[in-house]
Amino acid sequence: MNTPIRFSLALRALHWLMALMILAMLFIGVGMMSTASDARRWLYELHKPLGILILVLAAIRLIVRLVTKAPPLPADLPAIQKLAAHASHVLLYVLMFALPLIGWAMLSAGGYPISLFGSIHLPPIVSQSAPLYALLHAVHVTLALSLFGVVLAHLGAALLHGLIRRDGVFSAMGSWKRGRF
Repeated sequence: MNTPIRFSLALRALHWLMALMILAMLFIGVGMMSTASDARRWLYELHKPLGILILVLAAIRLIVRLVTKAPPLPADLPAIQKLAAHASHVLLYVLMFALPLIGWAMLSAGGYPISLFGSIHLPPIVSQSAPLYALLHAVHVTLALSLFGVVLAHLGAALLHGLIRRDGVFSAMGSWKRGRF
């Protein structure tokens, strides 16, 4: 069986779509926390359905990732960098699932409705509790900051592969020809 040189088209499309959505969510989250204007309510209303959409896409992405072959990392890549690449990918998947679920639980604990689009509402997943809300809020913020750090490390590694090593790792997630980056 042939070894792929790129990820599947579905996985590449999900990767770039979710990258945009996750970056948007991080900036929306910062905007929500740093403004007291009327925009805050609008940002909250945007944050909730976008988070649930990321959760759904993360599930689809995980399934696609598990049923399709991934291109191998370069043979000359040091073992520690291979380990870091695998660990960071696992951490990204964990955070893509954990952040929306903890956000959903946090809103449930706070007694806030989770409206997706107009009349579509999600049921609470935990009982209403002010101490639990405070705990989940702290965890949600901490994990969001962690996700921001992991995304920056992921971006740094992608640039290292694309601009310095030029080993095809970066182009494996792109639609361009291998070897260009």
